[in-house]
Formats: sequence, structure tokens, C-alpha cells
Amino acid sequence: MDKRLIIKKFSNKNLSIRSSIFIYFTVTAIIAIALISLIMFQRFTDSLNKTIIEENAGIIGQVGESIDSYLRNVMKISDSIYYNVIKNTDISDDDIKNGMNLLYVNNDNMIDDIALIAGDGTLIESMPALRLKDGINVSERDFFKKSMAESEYIYFSMPHIRNLFDQNENSYSWVMSMSRAVEVTSEGKATQAVLLINLNYMFFEELFSNVNLGNGGYIYLINDKGDIIWHPRQNEIYAGRFTENNKYAAGLKDGISVENIGGKKLTVNVRTIGYTGWKLVGVTGSAAINVDSMKFRLFVLFVADLFLFLLAMVNAYISNRISNPISRLDNSVREIESGNLNVEILPSGSYEVQHLGNSIRNMLSRIKVLMSDLVAEHNAKRKSEFDTLQSQINPHFLYNTLDIIVWMIENEKPDKAVSIVTALAKFFRISLSKGKNIITVRDEVEHVRNYLMIQSMRFKNRFEYSIEVDDNVSEYSSLKLMLQPLVENAIYHGMEFMDGDGEIDVRVFKENEELYFTITDNGLGMSEDVVATLLSKDIVPSKRGSGIGVKNVNERIKLYFGAEYGLFVESEPDEGTKITIHLPAIVYGEKNEDK
Repeated sequence: MDKRLIIKKFSNKNLSIRSSIFIYFTVTAIIAIALISLIMFQRFTDSLNKTIIEENAGIIGQVGESIDSYLRNVMKISDSIYYNVIKNTDISDDDIKNGMNLLYVNNDNMIDDIALIAGDGTLIESMPALRLKDGINVSERDFFKKSMAESEYIYFSMPHIRNLFDQNENSYSWVMSMSRAVEVTSEGKATQAVLLINLNYMFFEELFSNVNLGNGGYIYLINDKGDIIWHPRQNEIYAGRFTENNKYAAGLKDGISVENIGGKKLTVNVRTIGYTGWKLVGVTGSAAINVDSMKFRLFVLFVADLFLFLLAMVNAYISNRISNPISRLDNSVREIESGNLNVEILPSGSYEVQHLGNSIRNMLSRIKVLMSDLVAEHNAKRKSEFDTLQSQINPHFLYNTLDIIVWMIENEKPDKAVSIVTALAKFFRISLSKGKNIITVRDEVEHVRNYLMIQSMRFKNRFEYSIEVDDNVSEYSSLKLMLQPLVENAIYHGMEFMDGDGEIDVRVFKENEELYFTITDNGLGMSEDVVATLLSKDIVPSKRGSGIGVKNVNERIKLYFGAEYGLFVESEPDEGTKITIHLPAIVYGEKNEDK
């Protein structure tokens, strides 16, 4: 990104003078360091590439001179054999054998064997003493034909397995053959023959194995037609696992050139080997040259990183002096956003930051006061609503109960009238409970027992009821007027239109350190749709209900004990209804209403 664009991008923000200077300085320094590093690296890379190419050219020149020297020595040996031995000796004389043997012994490190072959393909003499293989027709071989065709031509063959002579320890070694036409004298008669010298191929192996053009570079030797004489990956080429552009290299002139071969940019160095027309080819990929500059790359990166590190240290010190007070203030504001109103705000830094911190601290104090007032008002309103609902016990229940008492007295049933009056008194005593909303399970069960007894007498035994309470749960905490609305629903709604045989079972028990109440009836039941909406819709008070409703009981439980507690309703049409109340198992007195 252009420097001006970066500066313009930052200048659009509301930055202080110190922040602007910091940003401009940082951007300028980074761009300057990057440009200097890039220029240094480019100049060094160009210089290094030039040096590597020159060094490779020197290496290839030395290898070429070594091959030239080797071939000249071979040709000198050939001339010595021809002019000093063959020309001056009759082939029927033993002197030719002694002369050839002397030259062979003196040069056995370069030569595997020497053979003199007559024009008809028969072996005249060889060193060491060898015999042609049976069935070998030398006159049909390429070296023989080419040598006989041009008397002044010295022919060098491609590398091949030595296979003209019977087996010995060198029968199947790799050799290169040099052959030429010679004139031999037999009993005073001159005829044409071929002098064959098999050169030791290990010379090329040892020479090239010590050549190194650097990372990824290599050197190979081809003849004037582009056929490979030696290659470091020769076995892979024969196996088809590697492809060399040797035919293309055969058409290149001597010197250094950059070629695009096979989609790769390669530096190719070509040198022709004197008399033979062979070409020595050095190949170095551009990527390989760049690898040699890795040390300088690391050095440039180290220097750039050092400058950036020092710059970062200075910038960090300056920015910390400016930004730390703002960061602390920002963290405090984030705590407030997350709901923590007890966070401590400590204004520091410049005057503007301190003023902002004091303003936020004052604002937080006001928010705390307002939140406290709002929560207190909301809780008071909620409890007031529930208390009002609890007090709205249907007056018809009281009227009907008193009517039953009058009827029993008039019909001279004072004992039953006393029982109903006593149950009614206990019912209202527990309903009041001195204004408490949390009572014991024993009192809550006693309250619903009195209610069921009164309703059983009123409805003239249209239903039966049972109450079962585990022995160890009576002193646990319960919500007042929790069971009575649910039992009332079971009587008025669950058993409506039933002619007797109604059953209501109330059970209280503890399981897994939790308290459970169940109210089960065999009434008309409800459909799944009604059950699904029972706890979510508003309950409209009916003429026969208390108006508190199932939803009201569920909300009161969650308000006092937590959202994980409440009611669970199970019902099927014509099968009845089961309501389960889930409360925490808390011994009465260990947790009051304020907690």
C-alpha cells in the first residue's frame, strides 16, 4: 500500500498529535527499512548470481581441459602404436607384439586393451592377450566400417559394454573405443587394418564425480549429435525416470546463455571438446542460484528484524505511556457492559483521560442507585401481585362451606358441623401464616387436607382422596398455597361431569436430594395442545376456581426457588392428569425468604 494512502487512512480518524506522530514515524520507518532491504538484497543477488556463473564457467573450463588433455594423450598413444610400432614392423614379426605390449603396460591406467584387426575382421594382435568371441563378425561393427571408410578419421564410440573378446576380469566393464585405419605390412605386402583402443570409462566417472556446480547444478557430456556420453543421472535417464534436454543443448553455441527449457529458466554453459566435437554442458537452475544467497537473505532479514525490534521497543514505550490509561479505562467500561457494576475505576494519564474516568465513575454510581431502586421496586411489585392473587380465594368457597354448616346444624348433625368448622379454621389459619410465604411441608399438606375434607363433604362423597407423605420430608420448606389451587383444578375441571368414583391422590417424597409433590386425578384429562400451553397462557379466574391457577403457582415457585424448579404436567384425555411439583430439598429455617 502506498505511504500516502496509509497516512490518509489514519488521518481520517480523530487522533491526538502524539498518536499521529507515532503512526507517521512507524509507517515511514517500516517503508524505509523494507526498501533498503529490498535494494540490498537485489544488488547482492545479482552480484552473487554473476559470481556463481563465472565460477561455474571456470569449473566447466577446467573439466573441458582435463578431457582435452586425456583425449590428446590417447591420440598420442595411438600415434605411437601406429608410427613407432606398426609402420616399422612386419606383423609376422614378434617385435610388433613387444612394442604394443610396452605401450600398453606404460598406459594401462588409461587403456583396458589394444587390438589390431585385419581388413577381413580377423584379430592380428591384442594386448593383453585376448581372443575374439566365437561368432563375432568385427567387420560388421560400426567402428570398423567407419574407420575403414576414412583412413585419416579417428573414431570415438559411445560408452558401451566391452564385448568383443572372450571373458576375463574386464570382459563386461564399461569402455569407450577409439579406432582408426592403419596400414600394416605382412611379408613385405601392405594391407589395411584397424587399430582399436578401448579406453577406461572410469576416467570419466572419477573426473565428473568431483565436479560440483553448487546447489542443484550439474554437468554432463554429449557427442556432436547430442547423445549422452556421461550424465550424473544416467541410470534414471535409461529407466525413463528423468528427461534431459541433451538434443536441444547439442544445437547451442559455446558460451553462457539463459534458456527457457521445459517451462524452467535455466543457465546453460556449453564448451566444445576440441577434435571430437563433444560438448560439455553445465546446467544451473535460477532457483538453485538463489538458494546460494540464503546466507545473505538471513543476514538482511536479521538486520531488518533488529531495526524493527528496536523500533517496536521505542514505539511500545511511547504508546504505552499514552494508551495504558485508556486501555485500563476501556477494560473497566467492558466490565460494566458485561454487568459487573462493582468494578473499580482509577482515572490516570493525561488530563482528558482523567476527566473521562471521573465522569464514568460518577455515571456508574448513579447507575447503581437507579438499578437498586428499580430491582427493589420490581421485586416489591411482583410479590405484591402474588400476594394479591393468593388473597383472592373464591368467596363462593367460603359461602358454600358456611351454607353446609348451617344445613348440618338444622339437620341435627352437630358433630359433622364441628368438623367442618374446625377444618375451615385450620384452612384459613394456614392461609394467613402470619404473612409468610414459605412454610413447612407439614403445614402445606395440612392445608390441602382440610380443603379436601371440606370439599368432600360439600360434594357428598362424589370423589375420594388420599394423601401420602414420606416421614423424612415434613420439616422441609414449601411454598404456601401451592397445592390447594392444583387440587381445586382437579375437582372443578378434572372431575366435571363425573358421577362418582373420582379419585385424587396427593403424594410428597424426596428423591436425589430434591423434593417432589404429585397431584394425580382420574378425571377427564387434557389434550397435548392444552398441556403444552397450560403453563404459558394467562389463567382467567372462573366462577368456581380460586383464580390463582397453574401458571401462577409455577411462576411463584420460580420466583422464590429459581428457574430450574416448577411444575411438570402429564395428561391424556379420559385418562386423568398428573401434576409434579419440583422443589429444592431445604430444611425449613435454613433459607428464609430474603435469601
